[in-house]
Amino acid sequence: MNTAQVRCQKNCKNTCSMLNEALRKETASVQFYEEVLDQCNSPEVRNLFVEMIEQRRAEILIIIQKLNEIHARSQSIDGVIQSFH
Repeated sequence: MNTAQVRCQKNCKNTCSMLNEALRKETASVQFYEEVLDQCNSPEVRNLFVEMIEQRRAEILIIIQKLNEIHARSQSIDGVIQSFH
C-alpha cells in the first residue's frame, strides 16, 4: 500500500485508521529486521539491526499507547452520552 492509498477517515470513533496503519507498518519492519538479523554474520551490522529493532519496538509501544488513549476517551464520551438517555 503506497502513501496515496492511506487516507484519514476523519470520523474516528474507537480507533484511528492512520495509527492502525502505522502500527501495521512498524510491526512489519520489525519482522523484516529480525529476519535480516538472523541471517547476518557481521557484528557491526547485527548491532545496527538490534538498535533499529529496539527503536521500532519503542515506536510501536507509543502507537499502541495512543490507540489505547483514543479508545478510553471514546468509551468515556459514550458513557457520558448514555447517561443522558
